[in-house]
Amino acid sequence: MKKNFKIIIEYDGTLYNGWQKQKSAKTIQEKIEKVLKIITGKNITIDGAGRTDAGVHSYGQTASFFSDTKLECKALQKGLNALLPNDIAILQCSIEHDKFHARYSAKSKIYHYRVLNKPIRCAINRNYCLHIKNRLDFTKMKEALNFIIGTYDFSAFEGAGSPKQNSIRTILNMDIYQEAGGYIIFQLEADGFLRYMVRNIVGTLIEVGLGKRTPENFKKILKSKNRSLAGKTASAKGLFLMKVFY
Repeated sequence: MKKNFKIIIEYDGTLYNGWQKQKSAKTIQEKIEKVLKIITGKNITIDGAGRTDAGVHSYGQTASFFSDTKLECKALQKGLNALLPNDIAILQCSIEHDKFHARYSAKSKIYHYRVLNKPIRCAINRNYCLHIKNRLDFTKMKEALNFIIGTYDFSAFEGAGSPKQNSIRTILNMDIYQEAGGYIIFQLEADGFLRYMVRNIVGTLIEVGLGKRTPENFKKILKSKNRSLAGKTASAKGLFLMKVFY
């Protein structure tokens, strides 16, 4: 009898072409499915909660899959972690009801975007943050983000080729806070995200912080539904999928 497994995955996306399996590129999904085949002897397709892009990281990606393996969750988790590369780790493994689906059962997701805001770039964390050497105006950025909390058409912050039926999403919460060492964290929770949506929002907020735009201009960009009016797409390396809520 097949059981519906849920796994929570941490990964460093630096060396991967995103989550979703592709024909000629190394992805997180592909690596996990290959290991599952070694463990179970069968081809298994796993479904992720979010299709993180190339270079994006995760502390809390969630995936689900069906398998008739006789292994218990602890043994399956141990086997996966023994065979997966060091930049992918299975943090939790559990059995869910048959109707559970990592993507379609999700209620909301939290992403963090990490910026190093000081004159000198970092070396050790260079793959996990965007370096902005000029000082960002924290107050102006916080003022601007208030305009996008709620339900809106986010076409202005949508990347080309976004696989969606419409561009309406609800941002449940958004905040910006500072951490030691000159780091600024942008936190977004929404019921769903369009392609590049977080990175485009952050890229535009950074331009507000640099004085290139005003908070009111940020509001106008959202209402315009015109991607060409928004700022540059922030680098993938600063983005982390933190948690998926069900």
